[in-house]
Amino acid sequence: MNKYYAEENEIMYHTGLSKELIQNASYAVVPGDPARVEPLAKSIGQNAAFLTSHRDYTTWITYVNKQPVLVMSTGMGGPCVTFAVEELARLGITRFIRVGTTGSIQENIELGDVVINNASVRMEGASKSYAPVEYPAVADLMLTHGLIEAAKELQIPYHVGISVTTDSFWPGQERYDSFGGYVRRKLQGSLHEFQQLGCTNYEMENATLFTLTSVLGLQAASICAVVAKRTEKESIAPCEVYQQAEQRFQQVVKTFLWKELSCEK
Repeated sequence: MNKYYAEENEIMYHTGLSKELIQNASYAVVPGDPARVEPLAKSIGQNAAFLTSHRDYTTWITYVNKQPVLVMSTGMGGPCVTFAVEELARLGITRFIRVGTTGSIQENIELGDVVINNASVRMEGASKSYAPVEYPAVADLMLTHGLIEAAKELQIPYHVGISVTTDSFWPGQERYDSFGGYVRRKLQGSLHEFQQLGCTNYEMENATLFTLTSVLGLQAASICAVVAKRTEKESIAPCEVYQQAEQRFQQVVKTFLWKELSCEK
């Protein structure tokens, strides 16, 4: 596959970034929520600085062992992820670490735990523009192992498994607390089916990220903190649990990156 890298002074149309701005960074930490970017950048590295904010994509740069690491929001859902991956890849980013929140669907996965997904069920649509449905959405083995080792070292409760990536937060995840409360017949019972298949959690970006990076010869991993336990109820956890969950994925990513970039120097 041919690779079309950006020109030296070219500014990416959707993200507003250029090669000069990202300073030869090879890692990008990619939350969905723009509000998570600044605290992530400040928590995982040193001398964090704002770069730009354009559409869904708010970007900061931080430094881990004096090496630049990009932290950029992707917005919610697979289509937004495709813009992020395509434009960051053209600028030279090769490794993506997704962080976010998620709803667990297995009884043993508690609120505040983290889930490190090694693969995803492709219940979204964006990845289908890049590969047929038979193509697996799989995380990079080495990056995933690094996140697992960091969680172990920090003694943060973690789980490894297959997520279910959807385009819809409500009917796509068989939620009945929407405005209409309607779930298509095709999706009724899907939560139970995915539980029986051993899937661990619902989220909205992994399958697109994993598929794109595999197709494009890049690497990606994902860590999500549990803020809804779907085996008990559909609602989001209280604020203190939400904050603890975010702190945990920040700690794991920080530990992973400092080890990884210390080895690479």
